[in-house]
Order: sequence, then structure tokens, then C-alpha cells
Amino acid sequence: MKTFLKTSLLTLAAALCCLTATAQPKVIAHRGYWKAPNSAQNSLASWIKADSIGCYGSEFDVWLTADDQLIVNHDRLYRGIYMTQSKAETICNLKLSNGETIPTLEAYLQLAKKHPNTRLILELKSHNDPARENLAAEKVAALLQAHGLLERTDIIAFSLNACLAFRKLLPQTHIQYLNGDLTPQEVHKLGLDGIDYSFKTLQKHPEWIKEAHELGLKVNVWTVNKEENLRKCIEWKVDYITTDEPELLQKLLL
Repeated sequence: MKTFLKTSLLTLAAALCCLTATAQPKVIAHRGYWKAPNSAQNSLASWIKADSIGCYGSEFDVWLTADDQLIVNHDRLYRGIYMTQSKAETICNLKLSNGETIPTLEAYLQLAKKHPNTRLILELKSHNDPARENLAAEKVAALLQAHGLLERTDIIAFSLNACLAFRKLLPQTHIQYLNGDLTPQEVHKLGLDGIDYSFKTLQKHPEWIKEAHELGLKVNVWTVNKEENLRKCIEWKVDYITTDEPELLQKLLL
């Protein structure tokens, strides 16, 4: 009986440890781990750096170019070139701060396949024309499928049109809304999987975290860099924290 009780207590303790671990927010590197040496925002290096320190996910931004190609960059206007009004050949000759050129989504996904431990957090940037967003969503979905990366990818967008376009195309994929103007109930009714809201939004509406969880939605918060704010997000028990300081967050989670 004593042996049985001891074994049961050890099993219970192990289970409680597992629950505690899974309750911790997961670390998402914002635009990759771009603050690491020889890295840059949305560069191939930033993906490798995020993977090398064990981030749960690496976030990156996608545009549809004027000639219907998908490229990875954050800014709509970069070095005098508009992402949506220029051809991919022109854009992909532009240098990033670490000397790399702006990558295509194809190149990004090829790299991601070689690093299977890090999740892809793909943000489709808001395009002025909903039809262009719909086309971008179709092309993104096709490329993820072709590379076998659908199960490893979460999709986020500020554009509700983009979120709904992805929902129609990819019914099994996790899709989260970024803009922060809808309640968890409204997001749930739209068939999306979660809210990915700014720290300021969740600070204003902390009750949304519990409401989202009660509806089965995931909660991400962006972009949190100060230690005091990171600690607050951990206290809130959000599911994910997107940060430019992934190593700092990892230390706080120990």
C-alpha cells in the first residue's frame, strides 16, 4: 500500500509539473530574432536565430507584389520601393541591414522546412484592395500546402477580410485576428481561432483573456519588450507572447 501511495503521489506531482509547464506562455520571436548578431528583421538569419534559441514560433510578414509574387518584409515602403506596387525582382534586390536581400516566401518556407522545431507565425499584411488580399491568401495557402507546412503554421492578420479569406481556404489552420477592435465573442462567431492583440488593448480589456479562453480561443499579445510588461503578460496567463526580446522572456519563464 505504501509503495502504491508513493507511486501515486509521484505520478500526481509529475502531472502537476506538466500542467504548470504547459500553462506557461509560449515565446514568439517578432519578425524573427532580429536583435541577434548578424540578423535583421524578417531575414533568413532571423529565422535561424529564433530556431537556435528554441523559440516556439517565429513571426514574419508577407506581401503580394505587383506581379503576384509573395515576399517577406514588414514595411509597405522600404528604401523608396512600395511592396505592393513593385515587381518581385526589384524588391528582392533590396538589401536588409545584415546584408541579405529581401527573401521570397518560397525561400523562407524552404528554410523553415530544414528547421522543424519552430512554428511559423505568418502575418499577411493589409493590402488596399480586398481582391488582392484574397489572391494573396490563395497563393499563401497553396505554397504552404506544397511545402507540407500547413500544420506548422498559424496565420495572423489585421485585415478581417484576409482572416475570413484564409478561413474559407484553410478550415483546419489556426487563424488569429490582430486589430483589437472585436470582442472574443465576435471573433468566435466569425469562426476564427484566437485573438492576437496588442499589450495596450489587453491592458484595457484584461477580461477578454478569460472570455477568450472560455470560448476555446487562444490569446496572443504583441509586441511586448519591457520586463515589467512581460511579467504582466505571464500573470495574465496568455497562451503566447510576441516579443523582440525572446531571450529575456525565456529567462522570465524559467
